[in-house]
Amino acid sequence: MSKRYGGDFSPEGRRDPAAPRERVTAERLEVPSFRGRKPMRHGAKLNILFLLPLLTLLTAFVQPVAAMATDLAGGATLMLAAWLTRDGVRAEDAFNERKVARRPAIPRKIFGSVLTGLGVGLLVYGGQWALAPAIVVGVIAAALHLGAFGLDPMADKGLEGVDRLETDRIARKIEEAEKVLTQMTDAIRRARDRELETRVGAFEDTVRGLFRQVEADPRDLPAARRYLGVYLQGARDATVQFADLYARNRDAQVRADYVAFLDDMETNFAKRTSAMLTDDRTNFDIETEVLRDRLNRENLHIEG
Repeated sequence: MSKRYGGDFSPEGRRDPAAPRERVTAERLEVPSFRGRKPMRHGAKLNILFLLPLLTLLTAFVQPVAAMATDLAGGATLMLAAWLTRDGVRAEDAFNERKVARRPAIPRKIFGSVLTGLGVGLLVYGGQWALAPAIVVGVIAAALHLGAFGLDPMADKGLEGVDRLETDRIARKIEEAEKVLTQMTDAIRRARDRELETRVGAFEDTVRGLFRQVEADPRDLPAARRYLGVYLQGARDATVQFADLYARNRDAQVRADYVAFLDDMETNFAKRTSAMLTDDRTNFDIETEVLRDRLNRENLHIEG
C-alpha cells in the first residue's frame, strides 16, 4: 500500500536533517493483467481493415464533388465492413469455445465480405467512372475477404442424443449468463483499478468453468440454475454498486470488502462445479458396476 510522503520539504517534514529519508514503494500486481488472455484471431488483418478506409480521406477532399462523395461513401462502407468482420470473428470465437451454442443470428463476416466488395467497387468507380472494372475489382475484393476470414458458423452446435429443445434451453441460459458477465466486466472498468479488473477476470473464468460443465452434461442444469441466475446477477449488481462507490471515494475498506466478496463467490462457484464433476463420476461408477453385475449373471460367474 502507498504511504504518506514525509520528506524534508513536505508540510510535515522531519525536523532532524540527518535522519534518513523514507522510501515509498508500491506493491506489484500479484497476477499479471494479461495472464489467461489470448490474442484475438486475425488481429493484424482486422487492424488493417480499419486503417484502409482512413486512407481515402487523404485524397477525397482534393477531388471534384461527385468523386469526393463516391470516395467517402466507399470509405464509410469499408469501415462498416471492418466493424462487422470484427464482431463476426468474436462471435465465431465464442461459438467455438462452447460445446452447446446456436449459430449467430446475423452472418457478420459474410455481410462484411459483401460490404468490402461494395466499398472497393465504389472507390474504383469514383476514380475511373467505369462500371465494369468496378464490379470486377469489387467481386475480387469480396472473394479475398471471404477467403481471409472464412464463413460464419451456419449450423447450431449441440450434443449427440440431446433433445433440440433441451439444447436451445441450455444455449439460451448460457447466453444470458454471458451477458451478465459482460455487464460485470463493463462495471468494474469504471473503478479504474487494473488489479480489480484482473481479479474479476479470474472470477469470470471460474464461472465459465461451470458453463462448460453444464454444456457437457445437460442434467446438471437444474442444479446450476440458481448459480447461473440469481447468484450471478447478484455478483453483477454488487460490482455495479462497488464501482460507483469506489470511483467516488477510493475507500480501501470498501475495496477489501469487495475482494473478499469475490473470493467467497469464486469459492462457491468452484465447489458447485466440483460437486457436479463428483456426481458425474459417481453416476459413471454406478452404471459400470450395474453393467458388470449383469454380465456376471449372464455368464454365471460371480466375482468375490
